[in-house]
Amino acid sequence: MRLAGARRLGVLARLALSVGQTVSSERLVADVWGDSSVSTVDKQLHIVVSKLRETLPGRVIATVPGGYRLDLPSESVDAHRFAQLVRRARATRDPTTAIGLRERALALWRGDALQGRSETWAQIEAARLEQERLATLEDLVDLRLSAGDHHVVLGELTAHVEAHPLRERPRAQLMLALYRAARPAEALEVYQETRRVMADELGIEPGVALDRLQRAVLAGDPALDLATGPGFASAERVIPAELPPDTPAFTARSAELAWLNQVLADTAPGSPAIAAIDGPGGIGKSALAIHAAHAVADRFPDGVLYVDLHGASAGIPPTAPIQVLGRLLRSLGVDDAAVPATMEEATARYRSLTATRTLLILLDNAQDAGQVRPLIPAGPTCAVIVTSRQPLALLNGAEHRHLTGLDHRDATALLARVTGPERVHAEPTAADQIVTLCGGLPLALRIAAARLAARPDWTLTYLAGRLAVATGRLDVLQYADLAVRTAIAVSHHHLREEPTGRDASHLFTLLGLLDTPTHTPAAAAALADWPDHRAEAALDRLLDARLLESAGLGRYRTHDLVHLYAREQATLDCPEDERRAAVRRTLHHYLSTAKTASLLLDPSSAQALADHDGERPGVALATAQEARVWTDQERDNLLAAAHQAAAVRDDPVTAIGLACALNWPFVTLCLNRELIDLHTRVLEIAVASGDFAAQGLEHHLLGDRYMAMGQFSISAEHHEQALIFWKRADRPRRMMSVYNGLGITYAQLERHDEALAAMENGRALAEAAALPDFQAIFLCNRAVIYGKLGRLADAIATAQASLALWAELDNPFREGITFDALADAHRRAGQLDEAESAYRTAVTLQQEADYHLGTATSLWGLGQTYHDLGRDNEAWTCWRRSLDILRDVGLLTQDEVDHHLSQAVPDTPGPIMNVL
Repeated sequence: MRLAGARRLGVLARLALSVGQTVSSERLVADVWGDSSVSTVDKQLHIVVSKLRETLPGRVIATVPGGYRLDLPSESVDAHRFAQLVRRARATRDPTTAIGLRERALALWRGDALQGRSETWAQIEAARLEQERLATLEDLVDLRLSAGDHHVVLGELTAHVEAHPLRERPRAQLMLALYRAARPAEALEVYQETRRVMADELGIEPGVALDRLQRAVLAGDPALDLATGPGFASAERVIPAELPPDTPAFTARSAELAWLNQVLADTAPGSPAIAAIDGPGGIGKSALAIHAAHAVADRFPDGVLYVDLHGASAGIPPTAPIQVLGRLLRSLGVDDAAVPATMEEATARYRSLTATRTLLILLDNAQDAGQVRPLIPAGPTCAVIVTSRQPLALLNGAEHRHLTGLDHRDATALLARVTGPERVHAEPTAADQIVTLCGGLPLALRIAAARLAARPDWTLTYLAGRLAVATGRLDVLQYADLAVRTAIAVSHHHLREEPTGRDASHLFTLLGLLDTPTHTPAAAAALADWPDHRAEAALDRLLDARLLESAGLGRYRTHDLVHLYAREQATLDCPEDERRAAVRRTLHHYLSTAKTASLLLDPSSAQALADHDGERPGVALATAQEARVWTDQERDNLLAAAHQAAAVRDDPVTAIGLACALNWPFVTLCLNRELIDLHTRVLEIAVASGDFAAQGLEHHLLGDRYMAMGQFSISAEHHEQALIFWKRADRPRRMMSVYNGLGITYAQLERHDEALAAMENGRALAEAAALPDFQAIFLCNRAVIYGKLGRLADAIATAQASLALWAELDNPFREGITFDALADAHRRAGQLDEAESAYRTAVTLQQEADYHLGTATSLWGLGQTYHDLGRDNEAWTCWRRSLDILRDVGLLTQDEVDHHLSQAVPDTPGPIMNVL
């Protein structure tokens, strides 16, 4: 069949050379369209594929994730059929069969490969295929010379030499054929012609083999005669095929396979292709490498070598490069007695043997780049796949890929493939639990699936239940010779044995004591009681050993199963008092830093935090912006640390202090539900300890959070209890903040007289204590209550009095709230220009303070003001911004936002209604 269009031909050719394998859309576009910057190039590719499908019989071009695949047997493509025949020829020991197979392979050629294609990829592939053709032709000549056909091959060899004057091997074959045809003088003329050509074109002398052959012809060496001639002809090369069997249950990794395929195909001029895969133990590096190697093996007619370097094997030391070189040389046909004994000689011999071959070499389980460097072949048509737990960043010329765990879908597919899809489909919830508890680690999933396959009487629910018990999970995840614990232990033990790895090994076990999802150098320094730089160096070493994963700049995480192993080791290695002290240091690091953040974000929190100091310094935050950034980055760690503190026996001080310290930073992030859960738990600790002051504090903080959630009756109960416990603790000044919260709650319950009374009680305490910030807070909230009662002149005057106090203080958070109260009063009074100005100031200040709920509230009020002014476009701009903020911080769902946007004039959202 004939195809029209250069790009159709190009796409089909590119797919054919990778038949049966995925070729990414990006690779097809880059190879066939080249540097085209046309914006429609992806669409053009789709059109070309569609046209090809219309032309080709059957659905042979499949669309797969990320690209396309030509679904045909590999032997249907001449290039692959050629490589298969050549492999079979090299594998057979029967000369007649070998000759026939090579002749069949060469008969497939009908002109130059990829003739007419000028793209870079086509030129590279054409050159590779041409080299394979020439090598096959010359191998065939060797066999025919050995069979006594020297007269027959003379004409073919003469033409071959003329076409390729710089190839020494056919010239040597021509000299041998002429000598055996009783034409030694002509054989010597070939040598002299070779010298002239080599000198003129390259400025060098012929190689050792030709020089040796010339001397043998001059001497009439009997070794050249047919009986012993094969000793001087190129011996039949050994074709190694050493790959371990492919994994039948291999699943997913399509992106990684496409990357490997591209790296192995895109060789740099003069250098072999090197693909380096790194990742933690059990992540599937070897399985991926072996699977990919099987898929591309037919591209390497000189064979495939495989070596396990034992860089991370339990109980087996890493194999020395000199030992590996000996193994590789023997695989390439070198006799044991001829293997060099020194590293330098063995490397040179290895490079010589690989210089003209097309080999794939899989170096599995490498320790580091130093172990790998001497094993890189010299041949530019060779390719190497290396796997290692280390990143091998110092391996020159390598392309790198870090392997991570399987996502939930692919992990479920692996479980189903080994266990049986019908069992997974029958218990989907339990399957999801197993996948989650295995953390996407292929080794863990394979073990779990193998246990299920071996025990048909086990349900997935039963196995999920066993895995859910954290202390026994690693025991469950071992079967036959596979164990997750062993895979992790290898890396840990290597660190212990290295003098430079001892800090990392010690820190690794300590990290297992923490419940925090990520780790920073500052927190790790507190944990180990080290300087920050020492902790950071140990963390980086653990990252290199793949016992930690990167979670962003200066942040690290442990896989759940690795964390369980570290906790086991901590229990074995560290006495209990050391473990408790390490955890306490970390918790107080967070307490100190959270307190600093609270004071920067809201200086008015100083009184509540006065009793809660950390025992060690935390991060040195200097500005409110630094406090906001730190809180946002550390909020998951803070919450985990606070709950871990609450679980520690006999240390209520740390639990109460940490809960109090993180309250204000979490308020700015609108994390109300999280705070209610935490303070409820810590209140139980305060009650158990009999600490009246702590009970007063926790009731107060719970009252404030229930108020923010709109649960005003519960809020009032907690505030009333807070007053009782502060009285019992004889701490009347601490009642100020409680009166403020109680007054707001009463106002929301429309108990306005009680609200004003509570505000007055609080204001009097603040005035007596000479605390202007608290006086300003009470004045602000009284202004809001006056507004609700319709006493608008009092509301405006009181809000202005509050602002006069804030003008002397540096607290944009509170000042913004007060401008919002003033704006509300102006709007209620119909003073819309004044309301607009006050709202805009409130928005600016609360944005500066990163107070999201306050910003959204003031934007809503500004929108209402614009609506009252008839400026509806500006009103909707403000309302949309407000709704976006409420959705982004989790106070509204997208459905709720859509509901408000569908209204002609939107109702005030619930979270804003809950604000006084």
